[in-house]
Amino acid sequence: MSIPAALQVEHLGKLYRLGEVGTGTLSQDLNRAWARLRKREDPYAKIGEANDRSQKGDSDFVWSLRDVSFAVPQGEVLGIIGPNGSGKSTLLKILSKVTAPTTGRVKLRGRVASLLEVGTGFHPELTGRENVFLNGAILGMSKAEIRAKFDEIVDFSGVERYIDTPVKRYSSGMYVRLAFAVAAFLEPEIMIVDEVLAVGDAEFQRKCLGRLQEVSRNDGKTVLFVSHDMNAVQNLCTQALLLEQGRVAHLGPTAHTIAHYAHARKLQAGEQWHRPNAPAKALKLTDAVLTDLAQDEKNCCFTLALTYCHNAPHPAAFIAIDVADSAGSPLMQALPTLDKFLVYNPNGSTALRVRVELPPLVPGEYYLSFWAGSHNTDTLDFEEQIVRFDIVASPTKGRTFPHTRDHGAIVPYAEVLGQQ
Repeated sequence: MSIPAALQVEHLGKLYRLGEVGTGTLSQDLNRAWARLRKREDPYAKIGEANDRSQKGDSDFVWSLRDVSFAVPQGEVLGIIGPNGSGKSTLLKILSKVTAPTTGRVKLRGRVASLLEVGTGFHPELTGRENVFLNGAILGMSKAEIRAKFDEIVDFSGVERYIDTPVKRYSSGMYVRLAFAVAAFLEPEIMIVDEVLAVGDAEFQRKCLGRLQEVSRNDGKTVLFVSHDMNAVQNLCTQALLLEQGRVAHLGPTAHTIAHYAHARKLQAGEQWHRPNAPAKALKLTDAVLTDLAQDEKNCCFTLALTYCHNAPHPAAFIAIDVADSAGSPLMQALPTLDKFLVYNPNGSTALRVRVELPPLVPGEYYLSFWAGSHNTDTLDFEEQIVRFDIVASPTKGRTFPHTRDHGAIVPYAEVLGQQ
């Protein structure tokens, strides 16, 4: 016996007009109305382009979503992943009935509770207590049902002291705590949660993920979860949907979808940094390009093309590559083989190709900083967090990396491949 679909999306599309006026001009609205009367397609939908932010288009119309179709069985947790601008938030807004689709339709079975951004569904002038009852009423619950859940909501949110304070005085974290507690405990059949949970602290995020698992497994609720945290998606979701440029790129088991996403990101891994006017230092990094970023079951490595400008005589120098997490906290330092020096170049520049192999990293954003100094560790140049790379899938067990230990810290393997 098949499980009925709690949510079904059929050929969904959303067309936006670029510029200051989002709905078009009066003449365009009249053309659309005339097409609808004749039961014809929107004339401007034919010229809309894919929402590719990296390229300049010829049309004022873009498809934020186009021909998106999928179904979510009751009780399933569906992860929605993809790069920024791929249409994830637009999809959730349509499912939450915040905006209407241009094409296609959505079928929902049951009440929907959405948490799309800080303060969703809250009236800033009302107190936390009043907003709990307001949200419950919007979901179609009686006052008695809300009152029966009220203590659990307040206890989970951790804002009991401020429950009778207007929410306009809440911090963004307090907003999210109470909003999530309302959505999770007022028993909607479908929960839609965007990246907003990242506003909360680590302890609250763990509580939220635990609650989402509980309502799915024990209560049979359906959850749609959007996040850039691949660990959270992997641990929480049974299926995952990958969106790219407004279209479904992959739909299937979470591990397969994340692997597909990792492969797609590997093809787009180039990041470039350039300083056109280098300050007058003896040695200065002017260009940095990350290429060949690869992630597989055995390794995670990348190649860097670096260009240094020599403005004055200086001692023989070597480079170090610092790796930091998204918060800027230093994690490790890669030291290319020290017998490959950046010598003074009378022609004005030195080009290097450096290969770096990293130990396992959790999914997230990482930044590279570049240090150059003489053999006695005098700093000649330091450029901080100028190249970024992403780890999008957890490393598998048993992966080995060539590295050494220096004073208790793991030092990634790095070597200079060539010098000009």
